[in-house]
This record gives sequence, structure tokens and C-alpha cells, in this order.
Amino acid sequence: MQIQLNTDHNVHRDPSVERHVEQTVTSALERFGDRITRVEVHLRDENGPRGGEQDQVCTMEARPSGHQPVAVTDKAATIAAAVTGAARKLQHVLANSLSH
Repeated sequence: MQIQLNTDHNVHRDPSVERHVEQTVTSALERFGDRITRVEVHLRDENGPRGGEQDQVCTMEARPSGHQPVAVTDKAATIAAAVTGAARKLQHVLANSLSH
């Protein structure tokens, strides 16, 4: 499974963010093994330097083999929390769609 990370200009992309995304996505989706070809992760800060609650957004799109892509979005106070929330949502959606 390939993991592709994209950030907007308001999100500081550093090794700790990349590591968290990689570990969280891999852990959440490991049970799907080779049925997922790629996961695209998009991180953005809706309010930029203005700040705000729940303004960190993570959108994840998974591309399962032989199925249409599925996408989920989660908003949280931190990038890490948004990534974790989106990974949980994606795990749930994939469990439902790939079990049929």
C-alpha cells in the first residue's frame, strides 16, 4: 500500500507529521493487506494563522483494488487528532465496503 501525503501551505510538513500519518494509516488499514493500492492523505488548516477550534482537517482517500475509491474527512483541534479520526473513519468505511 502506497501512502501519499499532501499538505496545504498552512500545515508545516515535518518528519514527525509524516511518521504519524504513515504509522496511523498503516496500523488502521493493515487488515486489508494488498487490497488497498494507495491512500492519499490531504492535510489542511482551514483558518490558517487566524487559528480556531476544530480547524485542522484531514481527508483520506483509499483506492481498493477492483472497487471505487472511498474518501473520508475528519476535523480536529490538531493535525494528529484529525489524522487519527480520519483513519478510524476510513477503516470503518472499508470494512463495510470490502466485506460485500
